[in-house]
Amino acid sequence: MATGNLNLLEWLRERCAAYRFDVAAVFRRTGQHPWPLVAADEHELAQQLADGGHLLPLPKEPAALANVLEVSIVDFVLQHLDEVPGAQARRGTERGYPDIEVSGSAFGGGYHAVDVKIARRAASGRATQSRITLYTGNSYFRYPKLRFPGTFRPFQDYASHLDIVGIYTFAPDSPARVEELELLVHPAWRIASRQRSSTTREYLGAVTSIEDLRGGRGEFQTPEEFYKFWRDYPFRITTQVQQQLDRLLASQQ
Repeated sequence: MATGNLNLLEWLRERCAAYRFDVAAVFRRTGQHPWPLVAADEHELAQQLADGGHLLPLPKEPAALANVLEVSIVDFVLQHLDEVPGAQARRGTERGYPDIEVSGSAFGGGYHAVDVKIARRAASGRATQSRITLYTGNSYFRYPKLRFPGTFRPFQDYASHLDIVGIYTFAPDSPARVEELELLVHPAWRIASRQRSSTTREYLGAVTSIEDLRGGRGEFQTPEEFYKFWRDYPFRITTQVQQQLDRLLASQQ
């Protein structure tokens, strides 16, 4: 496809279909075996490292495991974007928005926000164990003309807001903890629900049905309906957000 004609949504779907989570464990330098280690391939190497006491399992705690997955997926996407002529990309901050900012002539110019979300399958296999967070509702999302800390630019300056959603089955007996990982890519509004993802934090939640997540069947028919509902939502403005908002408004005067 010619430069400038790439569709970022379709490009991400194609690339993510080839992603494999290959973080097998945490490496520990100290081991119990003779040196040097000689292995014929990566599988034999992993087995020798495990037998020698070098490998520790990844964390079981969902947020910690999600962070490992997110970093791996972001690395993968950035690596492939670096191979696209005319594409530019940069990594976001750990708690900022977005995880990846994409720009450049390859995707028609403008800026695009790409965020990575991770969810564990519930025991039924039909839903996510918890509701995915799409946005923080009381800051950059609610005030799209302002550039909040942790963001590259105001929310409204992005031509698109895309989510890479990773859904996995938790495998407690596997050092990698992750099985049956599935990556989905949708505009964020398409998988949005009318429910918050937290009872204590000001987060917008996604639908929980895995079939609806696969199909991009959220609870809104149009982006306009989504933005109106959530921007009218009575999110609590914390003292910290109010102070940030005051500084941002003062800087524009």
